[in-house]
Amino acid sequence: MGTRLGDLVDSLGGELIGDPELDITGIAPLDAAGPSHITFLSNTKLRAQAAQTRAAALILSHQEHSQLTGYAGTRVLTDNPYAYFARVAQRFAAQTAVAPAIGIHPQAWVDPGANVAASASIGPGATVEAGAQIGEHCVIGAGCHIGRNAVIGAHTLLHPRVSFLAGCQIGERGIIQSGAVIGGDGFGFANEAGHWVKIPQMGAVRIGNDVEIGANTTIDRGALDDTVIEDGVKLDNQIQIAHNCVIGAHTAMAGCVGVAGSAKIGRHCTFGGAAMVLGHLTIADHVHVSSGSLVSRSILEPGQYTGFYPLAKNADWEKTAAVVRQLGSLRERVRMLEKLLKQHHAEPPGQNKIGE
Repeated sequence: MGTRLGDLVDSLGGELIGDPELDITGIAPLDAAGPSHITFLSNTKLRAQAAQTRAAALILSHQEHSQLTGYAGTRVLTDNPYAYFARVAQRFAAQTAVAPAIGIHPQAWVDPGANVAASASIGPGATVEAGAQIGEHCVIGAGCHIGRNAVIGAHTLLHPRVSFLAGCQIGERGIIQSGAVIGGDGFGFANEAGHWVKIPQMGAVRIGNDVEIGANTTIDRGALDDTVIEDGVKLDNQIQIAHNCVIGAHTAMAGCVGVAGSAKIGRHCTFGGAAMVLGHLTIADHVHVSSGSLVSRSILEPGQYTGFYPLAKNADWEKTAAVVRQLGSLRERVRMLEKLLKQHHAEPPGQNKIGE
């Protein structure tokens, strides 16, 4: 099912240079786009591909428009081509989406004490416990578990097999991918004579609006206070958020990030894949942590932070590691030499010099 390009631009904005009557049937990457596709250029390294693409229309910035030669198709100019592409993709995805069946599936189990909006969809095998609240137009996928007194805000989607445990809350327009566990016990134990004594985790998880949580990601409930995920946060797959953490609004984390207990992370931060944050640290707003980095101290100023050695051949890495192990003794030797030089310059004329 196609879309008139002029209607698309009227809806999403941007400046159209070319034929508004083009029938666009989908979106595709530069090298695979055909004569009925729209594509985008957001990376200057792909300018040569953009010049040769067969796409009917190309989304690009004003700056790229002035520099791109060779492409003769219709152009859509915008300040943020990547974000524009995302909204175009949403439009085409909505055309082919299958609306879930409204109501409670016969194979679902909903406690009589739960409150499920009439416009919600509860899939087969799902369970909704007493006191739970499911908002308008929510979709609870097959096999999901909604715990006692949990709250799911309007228009929120839980993909199949999500565990959303007792007392936890999520706001409106959230998305939780399959296998995620929200509200599992935090890792709390006290040591007594060599044995571990479990600390009951009495808090919950509070999640704001417009939050997306990836597959198999886990967010632990708080020990006493709640774990908090603020509005607009985006979490990738297989992320661990420990108990009593606070993740600030519009922060994004890539896959396999781990955040230890009671860490407080600011707003508009980003964390690359497999980055780690130790517990009880504070991270300021607008901090960007590179992939694989270990954050072992609080970061109080915005900026880009990196904490790993660049990849190298193993033999070169071993040489570097050997040097690093000797840095402590090398530091002491340098200090000793500095001390001797200072003494040398302080001696009166006629005294013996170093090396004499």
